[in-house]
Amino acid sequence: MAVTIKNNSCTFTVWAPEKQEMDLRLTADGRIIPMHKDNAGYFHCKVDNCPPGARYYYRPEKDKDYPDPASHYQPQGIHGPSEVVDHVGYQWNDNDWKGLPLETLIFYELHVGAFTAEGTFMAAVSLLDDLVATGVNAIELMPVCQFPGSRNWGYDGAFLYSVQNNYGGPEGLKKFVDACHQKGIAVFLDVVYNHVGPEGDYLPFFGPYFSDKYHTPWGKAFNYDGAWSDGVRKFIVDNVLHWAEHYHIDGLRLDAVHEIFDRNAVRIWDVLHDAVEEWRQASGRSLCLIAESDLNSPRVVTPVSQGGHGFHAQWLDDFHHALYVLLDKEGIKHYRDFGRLDQFAKAYTEGFVHSGEWVDFRKRRHGASSAGLPGHQFVVFNQNHDIPGNRPGGQRLSMLVDLPRLRLAAAALLLAPYLPMLFMGEEYGEDIPFYFFSDYEDPRLRKELKEGRKKEFEAFDWGEEPADPLDEAVFMQSKLQWHKRQEGHYKEILEWHRSLIALRKRHPLLTDLSRQRIRADLFGTSGLAVHRHNGDNSRQLLCLFNFSEEQLDYSFAYPGEWTCILSSHDPVARRNIPVLRLPPWSVTVYDLGETSTTTLRSATFNELSAG
Repeated sequence: MAVTIKNNSCTFTVWAPEKQEMDLRLTADGRIIPMHKDNAGYFHCKVDNCPPGARYYYRPEKDKDYPDPASHYQPQGIHGPSEVVDHVGYQWNDNDWKGLPLETLIFYELHVGAFTAEGTFMAAVSLLDDLVATGVNAIELMPVCQFPGSRNWGYDGAFLYSVQNNYGGPEGLKKFVDACHQKGIAVFLDVVYNHVGPEGDYLPFFGPYFSDKYHTPWGKAFNYDGAWSDGVRKFIVDNVLHWAEHYHIDGLRLDAVHEIFDRNAVRIWDVLHDAVEEWRQASGRSLCLIAESDLNSPRVVTPVSQGGHGFHAQWLDDFHHALYVLLDKEGIKHYRDFGRLDQFAKAYTEGFVHSGEWVDFRKRRHGASSAGLPGHQFVVFNQNHDIPGNRPGGQRLSMLVDLPRLRLAAAALLLAPYLPMLFMGEEYGEDIPFYFFSDYEDPRLRKELKEGRKKEFEAFDWGEEPADPLDEAVFMQSKLQWHKRQEGHYKEILEWHRSLIALRKRHPLLTDLSRQRIRADLFGTSGLAVHRHNGDNSRQLLCLFNFSEEQLDYSFAYPGEWTCILSSHDPVARRNIPVLRLPPWSVTVYDLGETSTTTLRSATFNELSAG
């Protein structure tokens, strides 16, 4: 990497432990500068008259020119020269930003390229006020590292320290984060530490970054426990701190941590935890780490001192699977181990649905119990980038179910005792597809991608071929249509989401994510009653869900004077009425007791969202 110091001087460092020689070549004047190797396998040099913006290559053992493996910017793409970035010179405006408590976050996942017509960080800034008005206070960016071409989900990134050039580069990301913080929004970033993309991967030309023992579904696995793995670990750990230090990122979501393999006595998770804790104490700022894992293992969020991975939270896929199959009868074809209402009740109260049971999809027992974990250690969602993106037509939930079930799904998510996450456009029921898209330049990779996607979809028996991910039109069709937000039923869905988020933030029982005082009971054929209380029962909340086409009757099991505070159909105050009739695909929320600051009453969602 290149670090600017005083008077337009710059230091360059690159790890290549098995190389004997390394040269630096500056493209502007053609200077070729020999680098000096230390005992840890790093080559160094200091160069004068090398201002920010200078472009360069490395030459291992006088071979061809290669970009910097730790490049902070690739202005001409993955095969072009790296550029010196001055991180000290940017003037931040978020000095008063102290971050937000994890348990208060309402996440919003977005893809920079598809979020706006322009597909840039600065265009996204112009829409932040809309997200604030909705109640969003945490944005999760899909990966922004430099990838091949001009469009990609980002999980094929080739330069882990870089920022995509056509998104706005390093300065664009800094301005975006700065603007978010000034509006009270935390920023999380997706990062990929299990593999790198197949095009533009120059790491092997420098060092043994990849393992010869392990392999991921997407390519070579990083070398976390073999010969020379100390340098690889440092490369990854320094990358985590890079985003926090230079870009003021509040947290990272690590992709597929179950595909990170390390059998060392001191694991990468131990090293990472110590580094983050040391940085936190030195900087006075926090950095939250969230994992994606399909292991259904509580160890992911168990402290490293107890043998766990030490993540602050992890995605809870079981919540989506259990809920989706209840909403869409076609869902059982693809989530055959789900489909019972008691499974969703378990997801609500315990977390993992599969906690040691036999799972037909895996042909083995799967998971362990998460019943003792607090709710703030799980992120739940009705949609994320993977769910529509891995359907042949890119269908969002709004394209699969009707309006009542959309309302029900939103309520099930936002009333849950977990950290909720919306996928961009979900808040107003966006009904354009979100496809998988890419822009490989290598003809071989383009062919392999199309053939691989086709075989994958045949295996899942979707009954149709996927859209061509390399077609630019597929990418353009995935861009949000923001004008819909204030029109017709889209506006109605947006108001519903606003009301739910407003209620979640206001009601003390909904802000309690301990899960110690929550109970979920089934009633009728397809009814779920979720009861929450504050310990002495002076404050209680009852959420009634009807997951069926039929009207259901519910007999109040809890005495007292209950008031309807939110309903997806027709809110009416109900006091001391023993039986309540619930319309199909509906949710009704009842409150017993008074809040300390605001008296919640029977209200429409318009009234709640206006508050």
